[in-house]
Amino acid sequence: MSERLRRRLPLSRRRAVSTAVTTVLVGGTFAGLLSVTGAPKTAAAQTATPGAAVPAPRSPATPRATAPSPVPMATGPDAPDAPDTDSSGRTRDPESPAGRPGAASSVMQIVAHPDDDLFFMNPDISQTIRSGTPLAAVYLTAGESDGVNARPRDAAAVKADKAGYAEARQNGIRAAYSEMATGSRTSPWDRVAIPTAGGGLAELDTLRADPKVRLVWLQIREAGSTNHYRPHSLNGLWHGLVGTLESQRSAGTPVTADFRYTKDEVVATIAGLLDRFRPTFVRMQDPSPGTDPKTGKIRDHQDHLYGARFTQAALARYAELPGRPRVGVQNYLGYPTSVLPHTLDPETAGDKLKTLKTYAWLDGVNDCGTPAGCGDLKVAARPAGRGWTATVRYARGTSTSWVQRGTDGGLHAFSVLDGQLAAWRKPAGGGAWQGPTLLPGGGLDSGVTSVSLPDGRIAVYGTRTLLAGGPAGYRREVVSTAQTAPGGAFGPWRSLGTPERSDATGTSDISAPAVTVGA
Repeated sequence: MSERLRRRLPLSRRRAVSTAVTTVLVGGTFAGLLSVTGAPKTAAAQTATPGAAVPAPRSPATPRATAPSPVPMATGPDAPDAPDTDSSGRTRDPESPAGRPGAASSVMQIVAHPDDDLFFMNPDISQTIRSGTPLAAVYLTAGESDGVNARPRDAAAVKADKAGYAEARQNGIRAAYSEMATGSRTSPWDRVAIPTAGGGLAELDTLRADPKVRLVWLQIREAGSTNHYRPHSLNGLWHGLVGTLESQRSAGTPVTADFRYTKDEVVATIAGLLDRFRPTFVRMQDPSPGTDPKTGKIRDHQDHLYGARFTQAALARYAELPGRPRVGVQNYLGYPTSVLPHTLDPETAGDKLKTLKTYAWLDGVNDCGTPAGCGDLKVAARPAGRGWTATVRYARGTSTSWVQRGTDGGLHAFSVLDGQLAAWRKPAGGGAWQGPTLLPGGGLDSGVTSVSLPDGRIAVYGTRTLLAGGPAGYRREVVSTAQTAPGGAFGPWRSLGTPERSDATGTSDISAPAVTVGA
């Protein structure tokens, strides 16, 4: 058998494979759907108590700003007086799927900035909302930028106000989600402050007309630059350039105290939110977007990349908790989509653009009642971004060879749940799909490739992310496993290494492997 592995194509070469990419996306989407709907409902998962604390050691040597015990503060006449809390003092979420016996799928998406979800994950978001599936959107940073909420032509006359600009972006997001869920951008939200598992505070917004739609604002300081050196950022925190990263609270937030996080506490905070909402599917950004071969700079925003890496670490920690639903993951391309062919039909692209125009406060009508403004006027100058509203692309999970026929005529399907290979089987001659069976070994990236070997065995190839050993230990490698005999169990994973010499030179920029079988 001959094996051929390839690195991700440079962006200049991707235009030549647009037809193949379109086909891949169809297969990747269906494989992701299989991951969500095929998750088993174990007795432990059905009876697990939401809100259990995620253990995360705190470094006593790191100076921290102390915050008073938070009191959830609701806004609006119909808001509850005080949410229920568990034994650790964390607020229970009555809408969490884990809190309802026999609950179906739920989605959690984690992005660096307000608008990353609208630009790079929609129309998947609007489809989730229309389906009635519970959705929690988590924003890691405040997105405060330079604090100027204005179109470029008006920026010189506007005074910088980072708290105000962060609030304006929140207002735009709330309007966009209200409109997607109810048809009205002014549908009210209940906003409360909640404690996080990392020792800080966050804002939780719940759409009053549809409580299955939630927004969580961690309000951590952003980098303020796409790829320039900014030690006080998620990038700097990940690499140990700073010991802690401070908060940037928005104007009007119910979070009344500043805080700061260590690297481990950011991981614990995200893992705690995963435990709170118990999703069956997670959307996140691309943790390895690659670098431009001419400039050597990363192709995406540094907050996108390192926010995704913090999310990877949190998912790995969350996977160790017993009694939770199985989780499938999809990664989304960010800025690099601007140079790739569009993927959406005109009607869908138009709907996506309409949502961005709502977020951008294009009409200027102050219907949110705050002096900060009702949306992001920086985006108002170009609400389509750089062609982003005409496309959505997945960074991983795009293989079309995730199903194979066995020697007995039965079908074998493969996906990734909890960072492990999940296998389903459909008997020959009909019958229901059986599974999933999870193969030992974690860290597997979404999306696998399967092939039938000449002797009748099935082999599966994928990539694995290794997080051990601190920032320098972050790397990805190609791995494979094969049945020990035709129709038999799969053997242990085998590492095939990586064409990348180090994470620094290419930010682990490898695709899922393309595999051919020789005679």
